Amino acid sequence: MKPVLIIMVKEPRPGRVKTRLGRDIGNIAATWWFRHQSARLIRRLRDPRWRIVLAVAPDMAVSSRIWPGDIARHPQGQGDLGQRMGKMLRNFGPGPTCLIGADIPGITRAHVARAFAALGSHDAVFGPALDGGYWLVGVKHPKRLPRSLFQNVRWSSEHALADTLRGLPGYRIALTDQLRDVDTEADLKNS
Repeated sequence: MKPVLIIMVKEPRPGRVKTRLGRDIGNIAATWWFRHQSARLIRRLRDPRWRIVLAVAPDMAVSSRIWPGDIARHPQGQGDLGQRMGKMLRNFGPGPTCLIGADIPGITRAHVARAFAALGSHDAVFGPALDGGYWLVGVKHPKRLPRSLFQNVRWSSEHALADTLRGLPGYRIALTDQLRDVDTEADLKNS
């Protein structure tokens, strides 16, 4: 069974995606950036070593023609970011599963391959982001994830990774490459 790479995407609609970036550069420009960024990312990460699944928001956008028709799509469902991430990770498996966002321009197939390789000797892997969060979370056995994993995480803060790691006591955890996500105009200029 192939490992699964879940890419969390939002339907690119002005005012509904990249809102912090939109405050800096305008909602139309932020939406345009996200639409093209996510398309490039999906193309770049196609690889026969894993299966790509798109976790789509809002749920009704699962049938949108924006994304390639040959890639499986699943609605993210209700809840906060952590609840949706946990649900998506648990829905796949039983083998190694990694989840990423679509707003990290620097991700390559080599980054994803290293994350899956780390799961050979670890229970979980994280790709730290420069802002204290993370661009990737991966688990060897998704069905065994604690239900409380993503609770009490201060999302969009420098504490997100540390808060999440506290939810995995006793797990063998690997950290992989540090990358930058794009939330603001400064992030965009540095990406």
